[in-house]
Amino acid sequence: MPRFVNRLLRRGESGSRKLDDDAENDPLFMRATARTMMVLSAFHETDRPMSLSEIARAAGLDRSSTQRIVHTLRQLGYLQRDRHDRGYVPGIRIYDHIFDAMRLNDILQPAVPLLLDLRRNVNERVDLSLIDDQRLVYAFRLPPKREVLHAMMVGLSVPIYCTSAGWAVLSLLPEEEARDLIRRSDRRRYTAQTLVDEEAIMTKVEEARQKGYAVGVEQLLPGEIAIGAAVLDSSGKPIAAVTIAGLSSDWTPENFARAISPALMQTVAALGRV
Repeated sequence: MPRFVNRLLRRGESGSRKLDDDAENDPLFMRATARTMMVLSAFHETDRPMSLSEIARAAGLDRSSTQRIVHTLRQLGYLQRDRHDRGYVPGIRIYDHIFDAMRLNDILQPAVPLLLDLRRNVNERVDLSLIDDQRLVYAFRLPPKREVLHAMMVGLSVPIYCTSAGWAVLSLLPEEEARDLIRRSDRRRYTAQTLVDEEAIMTKVEEARQKGYAVGVEQLLPGEIAIGAAVLDSSGKPIAAVTIAGLSSDWTPENFARAISPALMQTVAALGRV
């Protein structure tokens, strides 16, 4: 797997992060449940089956606790041995919860016909992502024929600080809230063009505030150009984002925005009314 693809497959922080003091002091907070979720989260950082010791290390738990949790999850179908018996992988029961999350989200099902129409109109990849603090999590990905498998993966996430849709989301937040989110982000470079400087990012955020959308060139992947806009709820709060991505060899940023932005803005406006 190419290095830049592998880095994009890293989803959020590791399951080994420590529970914060507020959670530990909360009388309703169940540490056993949290440890179970940390075991499941251990797989976020890997691209192969994991041994018991590897899961324990990634989750930040002792081996004995990890063994009991892994056994329980395996009995329930949430973990399983991979078919070559090389280690543990998430089990089939995980998909039940993905289905529940998607069917009960009040924006996703109404979004399907709108996104299909948008993809037909622009003939480029169309993504709908949900906002999770410092990242955007893909819920729908509608690829053109040229796309490869990793680009179609639902659940893959990307950082807000260096994505066109992320800049559009930040533009709808109070400035200090936007800056705080940027400062808390792990601002790594995915390509030579990735913006990591706070002021450079805020310049893109301000452009998005003025236009309603943002355009990014080779921020995450070499050769990719993307335009993104946020979906707002009835109170004006950003709740999701739509991104359209193409090849930078086919478009200049100006031509891409001119050709694509009208359909994009029409779609996000319609999504805000569902």
